[in-house]
Amino acid sequence: MATAQFGSETQRGEWVRQANRFTDRIGSPEWPTEAGRYRLVVSLACPWAHRAVIVRRLLGLEDALSLGVVDPIRDEKGWRFTLDENDRDPVLGIGFLSEAYLATDPGFAGRFTVPSIVDVPSGTVVTNDYPQITIDFSLQWRAFHRDGAPNLYPETLREEIDAINAEVYRDVNNGVYRCGFATSQQAYDLAYTALFARLDALSARLSDQRYLVGDTITEADIRLFTTLVRFDAVYHGHFKTNRHKLTEMPVLWAYARDLFTTPGFGETVDFDHIKRHYYATHHQLNPSLIVPKGPDRGAWYEPHGREALGGSPFGAGTPPR
Repeated sequence: MATAQFGSETQRGEWVRQANRFTDRIGSPEWPTEAGRYRLVVSLACPWAHRAVIVRRLLGLEDALSLGVVDPIRDEKGWRFTLDENDRDPVLGIGFLSEAYLATDPGFAGRFTVPSIVDVPSGTVVTNDYPQITIDFSLQWRAFHRDGAPNLYPETLREEIDAINAEVYRDVNNGVYRCGFATSQQAYDLAYTALFARLDALSARLSDQRYLVGDTITEADIRLFTTLVRFDAVYHGHFKTNRHKLTEMPVLWAYARDLFTTPGFGETVDFDHIKRHYYATHHQLNPSLIVPKGPDRGAWYEPHGREALGGSPFGAGTPPR
């Protein structure tokens, strides 16, 4: 199978995401949860990493878990720390995320992905298992949650949250990539059909309830949001997910604006990083590397009216500072 943008493609032209290489869990005997020991490395362009940024902020883990941000332009050596002085991460002392990967596994030959959590003393990667990272922020980092932190993964709703997450991952989060990187019409058509069928189902679900599961924001909302917030800026055109723009899907557009204007969400969105990464990194999709000017960010602040459905973003908790 040929390598195709941090994944592979089948003979039918279907794109398959690369498996996570490092799946240890912080909170285990080998990797105890300790404030200041680990560093979360993210790209603000990446939806998988964006989840971790939002959850870290909502739970108030900023003082316990430091944050390293890479350049949105990924070259043949992978993610770079060119946003920092001397082009090196000030905590890890490395210029490329790949250095931590290869320090952990010298034979690693795949894509160096974000988010990754790096053990600062050893400089090695503990995990790049993005689905588990945010769950563990809720479960394994409780001792470091801020006062008033919301319960994003309540025990009584976990089965329902997990079921929604699986559907959203398959058809939406990963589905937009399966559209964008498909190399056959059949593979693209299948991914496109599944994507919009799922978006239609989510619209129906959210038409009479404010959040995906329960009356407050949960892990499920965060996972859907990071794809929706990128939809019109990159996926609609760049990945050919063009049946409708997000702004043409009334329920999902209002839902996304509701989350965007909730503390902890909109301030973590960097449209400049998002657009520069997708349009200037995927050479085979955009050979000119021209980055579009739009869409207008101001529309995200228009009234959404979702308060009428009831619910409260943080339940008994409080917004992040």
